[in-house]
Amino acid sequence: MHASFAVRSTSALTLALALAFPACAQSTFTPTNLPPIPAPVDQPFPGTVVLNVDATDLSQQIFRMHISMPAKPGPMTVLYPQWLPGNHSPTGPITQLAGLKFTAGGKPVEWVRDPVQVYAYHVNVPEGATTLEADYVYLSPLDTNQGRITMTDNILGVQWNAVTLYPAGYFGSRIPVQANLRLPAGWQFGTALETAERQGDDVHFKPTDLNTLVDSPLFAGRYFKRFDLDPGAKVPVHLDVVADDADSLAATPEQIEIHRKLIQQAYKLYGSHHYDHYDFLFALSDEFSGIGLEHHQSSENGVKPGYFTEWAKGEAGRDLLAHEYTHSWDGKFRRPGGQAVANFNVPLQNELLYVYEGQTQYWGNVLAARSGLVSQQGAKDALAAAAARYDSVKGREWRAMQDTVYDPILNSRRPLGWGNYQRSEDYYTEGQLIWLDADTLIRELSGDKRSLNDFAKAFFGINDGSHVRAPYTFEEVVATLNKIQPYDWAGFLRKRLDGHGPGAPLDGLARAGWKLVYTDTPTDYVKSIDDRSKALDLSYSLGFAVASGGAIRNVVWDGVGFRAGLAANATIVAVNNTAYKPEVLKKAIKDAKGGTAPIQLLVKKGDTFRTVSLDYHGGLRYPRLERIPGTKDRLESIYAALK
Repeated sequence: MHASFAVRSTSALTLALALAFPACAQSTFTPTNLPPIPAPVDQPFPGTVVLNVDATDLSQQIFRMHISMPAKPGPMTVLYPQWLPGNHSPTGPITQLAGLKFTAGGKPVEWVRDPVQVYAYHVNVPEGATTLEADYVYLSPLDTNQGRITMTDNILGVQWNAVTLYPAGYFGSRIPVQANLRLPAGWQFGTALETAERQGDDVHFKPTDLNTLVDSPLFAGRYFKRFDLDPGAKVPVHLDVVADDADSLAATPEQIEIHRKLIQQAYKLYGSHHYDHYDFLFALSDEFSGIGLEHHQSSENGVKPGYFTEWAKGEAGRDLLAHEYTHSWDGKFRRPGGQAVANFNVPLQNELLYVYEGQTQYWGNVLAARSGLVSQQGAKDALAAAAARYDSVKGREWRAMQDTVYDPILNSRRPLGWGNYQRSEDYYTEGQLIWLDADTLIRELSGDKRSLNDFAKAFFGINDGSHVRAPYTFEEVVATLNKIQPYDWAGFLRKRLDGHGPGAPLDGLARAGWKLVYTDTPTDYVKSIDDRSKALDLSYSLGFAVASGGAIRNVVWDGVGFRAGLAANATIVAVNNTAYKPEVLKKAIKDAKGGTAPIQLLVKKGDTFRTVSLDYHGGLRYPRLERIPGTKDRLESIYAALK
């Protein structure tokens, strides 16, 4: 923690301020005479912050804010949220906050940015003032190269962290906020926030604390439909859908019934709930950017149109809602101790993301299968694709999986030139493989009397009905596993987290009665992914993928393409003297199988053309799972709906 956040004694702080500002509480700050930023203290903020957001400027995609907060004369520090839960990184979109002007008593108050903690604004509240006010705008991205599109002509999303400021010196949970929102005419909305009243297009929410506000985003739209996913329940669960057009909202009763089964399967797994009500915020759009972001009593979910209307084509992406819903238990109610920080400008500690995200990835896939969102075969095909991808990660030779938990801070999902070697947020899906390993080991050691289901209920199912967060440590994870099934779980986890292979942790597959194999025919899951991405994935043959138009992508380190000098900076123009098309390249791979002649690629990099020879004769290779004869099929049990 930087010294500017260090807690000082009251007498020392008073003396420092007296020396720095001996004469006039209204003096103007400069970057060289700033007071320290008050450390967050678990004490009630004296009053209520009132936040007004105008979200009606659809043509320019600008949110306009006016905020007021109780204040007293003298130095005051105002913060813009920096460290965002769910993003696991200091990525608050501060570059899109603009036009910031403070006033007090109707008079301007100048601000100075802290030179180290740049999300902090120092002001000097004048004598006689009791309220500090600010006007500013949030310039939401106009193009995806600026960030996520959160406002279109038909849909908008309000992430409160992007549009709010708050006073330093307090825990977020101790700062009351009363939020008000002006919507475009006639639009409907979904949110986990409680509405006090709606007057026309002005919505007034009940006061809540800053943590809950930021954790309760809102989707609104011209086309909106709400589905009840737990009819008659005392604790409501809703699917709040916004879309580019009314037709996209047309869900069949059978589709809604599958989503209702998701809720029931989650309750049977965890044996608890930790929300007053839950809202899936769900956008179906070509314009509003896709998203999957967890919150305690809601989640932000965004996919392309056709989720309902082209149901048969979309199985490969239908684990999204199950994943984000699982986070209400894993990541929100129960979260790593280093994620339970005082406010949004205290750094998050990511060491346990392989539980927070990795086990959520596991349960999200399992619950999707148990509810019928995906078929058992679809779940197995997805698992095969995940196993193959991580089994081929060359970066594990130098970088352990444990270290990838820092990738949100190091990289923030920027594109990578050599992702297979650099590694990325591998704690998600490699974490999933580790928890499959743990699940099958518990089943094997207990004679299939116990499983990771028992861990889920024991660990995440505590304090039913409470949404007071319950932090955990590595030691508690290990202790709970040992209560379910005695074993060296600390050693089990550390070996997989800190090791360097070879290959991915695939023992769970074998223990489940399956093995990873490669055939010349892609599974329906792989075909769906390629169709959706408009790409040709040849990772397990030529060692790269080809995007639309022939652009080379995702070159596997030390693969066939890599050894021939290819990188993700070239485009395939021709294959064996024939103009590039996906089917032309696939035919060339087939024709080369078992022969000796290389595959000839004409590639273009910038203004330079060259011919590359690929000495590969193994044919097309796509991953799938194959049963191990004479073994117990534990995947069938894992994916079967709980009774």
